[in-house]
Amino acid sequence: MRYLGLDLGTKTLGIAISDKTNTISSPYITLHFKENDYMSVLEDVEKIVLEKNITAFVLGLPKNMNNSLGFASQRSLDFKKMLEEKFSLPVYLVDERLSTSEAEKILINEDKSRKKRKKVIDNVAASIILDTFLRGRKQENERGKTNYE
Repeated sequence: MRYLGLDLGTKTLGIAISDKTNTISSPYITLHFKENDYMSVLEDVEKIVLEKNITAFVLGLPKNMNNSLGFASQRSLDFKKMLEEKFSLPVYLVDERLSTSEAEKILINEDKSRKKRKKVIDNVAASIILDTFLRGRKQENERGKTNYE
């Protein structure tokens, strides 16, 4: 399997890709689209899926700090359905609370300027989401069970 990590916003889609061994992820690209025009971004996602032989998606699910689901969560759930309908590939949801702030800290530690951080923060957040999934998958495989299937 090869996974595509996704961090969905209202105008951007951060994308990360797993390595062929599904050990680590790498930030890939940030796609931009008109606010809430999620259908338009699916064409670009399709090109990546075909080019990189993607077999599953890992989509961030932005829960509230009290673990409830809000408007942003519903946006991700709706996008999950769109992905499943278009690609007929599995879409795994990962709690992405604090992934953007973690990405911000990483970029600040790398001494990236605010302007450069803005350009890459979404795909770095997607990489954090995908890494979270890959680590969880590895731990569960080591214990002989998985929560993702």
